[in-house]
Amino acid sequence: MQCSLTALGILVEVDLAVGHLTRFEVERDGRRAAPFHRAPWANDPEPIDGTEGEPYLSHLSGDFFCAPFAAADVEAAPAHGWTASATWAPIAVRTLAEGGMSATFVLERRVMGARVLKELQLRDNHPFLYQRHVFEGGTGALPVAHHTMVRLPNAGQVSFSPKRWAETPAMPLESDPTRGRSILAYPARSSDLGRFPRADGGTADLRVYPIDESHEDFAMLLEAAGSELGWSAVVRTAERDMALVLKNPAQLPVTMLWYSNGGRTYAPWSGRHRGVLGIEDGCSWSLNGHAASIATNPLTEIGVPTSVSLDPAGRIEVRQIIGAIPTPPGWEAVHDLTMQTDALTITDASGHQISLPFDSRFLREVS
Repeated sequence: MQCSLTALGILVEVDLAVGHLTRFEVERDGRRAAPFHRAPWANDPEPIDGTEGEPYLSHLSGDFFCAPFAAADVEAAPAHGWTASATWAPIAVRTLAEGGMSATFVLERRVMGARVLKELQLRDNHPFLYQRHVFEGGTGALPVAHHTMVRLPNAGQVSFSPKRWAETPAMPLESDPTRGRSILAYPARSSDLGRFPRADGGTADLRVYPIDESHEDFAMLLEAAGSELGWSAVVRTAERDMALVLKNPAQLPVTMLWYSNGGRTYAPWSGRHRGVLGIEDGCSWSLNGHAASIATNPLTEIGVPTSVSLDPAGRIEVRQIIGAIPTPPGWEAVHDLTMQTDALTITDASGHQISLPFDSRFLREVS
């Protein structure tokens, strides 16, 4: 159940059984960039052991939309919600006047009573996928997030828009040494991403990958107040390319990092899910789940939203952009990203710049 979308310089494929992006390739200056991840078991014809009842896990790929993010403990659904585990049906494909195409899909299940649409847009010569998810009707509130995953078999440099702090949840992802290993301190917080506390008393630099070997960890980054553009950039050194993840911080105020690097010994992971960095932009209270995110919590107490409210008589939407480009020789870690109306300028640590075609209105239209 694959659906392909193309525009000049970019190809995207979607697994309609679950709505995951299974392929994302950009051709630019005669080179190819394909930095997003697909689990080693995702092509198996039958669900692998350990994924029973969780289709999102058996199909784990690229990027997918979570509604709710993490535990579905308000309305019955698999973890990350039906948006990540149920079928999406195509309902419209159109050509864009400026060149490119868009496709719209509808989720074949309701979420809190809402009809959910997925719209994917590709523009000619833009190395980006413009995504939006629309909730029509429905009642209540729920945490949402994208679940973007970058493949890092070798070293990488990770950069972010300014953050207030990074923090880990109350409990490590893996606390039983017979099942896995986590290396960060839980709970912990640091305003210096280069020095995050480890469980062994040392520090980890969240701006590089890997931060260790054979571990499974999670941290939430809170966007700096007043930020216009939230961004994450991962430079894959050996592959000479870059993954880009962009958001409007007013709508998605947190970025959650999932370090999956061989730290789980049980199925389906079995120590073979390695070199993966999840960059999960969301409106959620970390990975605490639906019920905790719609209740008063430490983020809502300081004015940071952790859920979106459905409109029974209207619609709301969530937007995000992901992209990829080959990097020039000598390119270093990203220092800054700036939006112009029709361009995105990327500056590396040495002051080198790349300007890319970009529709800044796509994010600015959502507040």
